[in-house]
Order: sequence, then structure tokens, then C-alpha cells
Amino acid sequence: MDPANNNKAPKPLCNTFSKEERLCSKRLISQLFSKGSSFNLYPLRFVYYTPEAMPPVSTQVVISVSKRFYKRAVDRNRLKRQVREAYRLNKHILLANPEQSPRLLAILYIGKEKKFFDSIQKKLIYGLERCLIK
Repeated sequence: MDPANNNKAPKPLCNTFSKEERLCSKRLISQLFSKGSSFNLYPLRFVYYTPEAMPPVSTQVVISVSKRFYKRAVDRNRLKRQVREAYRLNKHILLANPEQSPRLLAILYIGKEKKFFDSIQKKLIYGLERCLIK
């Protein structure tokens, strides 16, 4: 036994939303929208896909708000911030089942009116659980 590793505490649940969890690759984003499955839970739309070539790592997420319904960047940024925060607090749902969770996930805000954080969070939890069921 290595005494240096013996003193380490178990890794706590990490509630961060790091760069590795963000989906930035244009190739992967186009693959997600062309081959992925989707469902709506108003005011959110979920698009998910697991490519065969992708190693089993954490889910990569992209969050988007339509410019058609929210002309002002302030409104779009506020909604994206709320969705991002709801995902950050509830991503443990996907981390608990890494084999069943999708590798690529898009969360789109499709509502025409601004919702409160609680309603967004509730729908996001339902959506993440539904992504696991498939």
C-alpha cells in the first residue's frame, strides 16, 4: 500500500461546469443535431446522441436560447445562465449512470416567455431522467 494514497479522502460530488463538459466542437454539434434523438419538455427541448467512436467520459453539453424569440442579448444570457445553473446542480443524475447517459446533449430553451428558475429546474430534472431511460 502506498501511504501517500492512503490519506486521501473520497472525491466529493463536484458541482462545477468545466470546459471539458462544454460541447464546443462544430463537428460534434452538427453530428448531434443530424443523428440525435430529441424530445420536448416545454420550455426546454433536449437533443441527445451517443456516437460509437466516443470513449465513455462525462456528458458534453451545449445550451442555446433562440434569437428569434429573445432579441436582446441580456434576456438570452439570463435564460442560458438559468439553464446552465440548473444543469450544474442536477448533473449528478447523469453521473450516477455513466453507461446509460448520452455523450452529447443539447438543451434548447424554446419557450416564448421567460420562466422562473424553479420551473426550468423541474423540467430539466425530468429531461435528464428521460435521457437515461431512452
